[in-house]
Amino acid sequence: MLSVTPLAIGSVQVIVPDRIQDNRGFFSETYSRDSFRIAGIPEDFIQDNQSLSLYSGTVRGMHYQLPPFEQAKLVRVVRGAILDAAVDLRRGSDTFGKSVAFVMTSEEGKQLYVPAGFAHGFCTLQPNTEILYKVSSPYRREYERGILWNDPALAIPWPVEFAQAILSEKDHALPLLADLVGDDLFT
Repeated sequence: MLSVTPLAIGSVQVIVPDRIQDNRGFFSETYSRDSFRIAGIPEDFIQDNQSLSLYSGTVRGMHYQLPPFEQAKLVRVVRGAILDAAVDLRRGSDTFGKSVAFVMTSEEGKQLYVPAGFAHGFCTLQPNTEILYKVSSPYRREYERGILWNDPALAIPWPVEFAQAILSEKDHALPLLADLVGDDLFT
């Protein structure tokens, strides 16, 4: 059984799978296509990805892929904690350019569903944080795009200042939302 809670941008949702606990620990079915479809999430996830961030304050994002390889994501923390964020890039959407952010920890077992048409990223809140996430399309470098993580227009409440953030050179050089051209957005 799943608990599904929409965030301020309703298509981004917090998923809480049941946990069966006993003196050994817990068991949780983190993904079942049938359960997710019943909950209104029709994605066919085709690939699992894993990342390990060694340091607190590591930022990964804000990434997305364009059609025909746009990706929905199902993100969960298996060790540590993150502030996870998504930005609506669907032109014509009532929430275009708006962001949502949500803290997730491995202890809580919550997941974040980010539909296609959104940029996604996160910042680690603890060292040695490990993330697992499912995607609905394969990675294709030529369709990959991104937005600068700390673009003020996104209003994401990042828990790290620019000077302390640890990020890749690629993520450091991403454009602002206002600098994206029409082909870099979703219709």
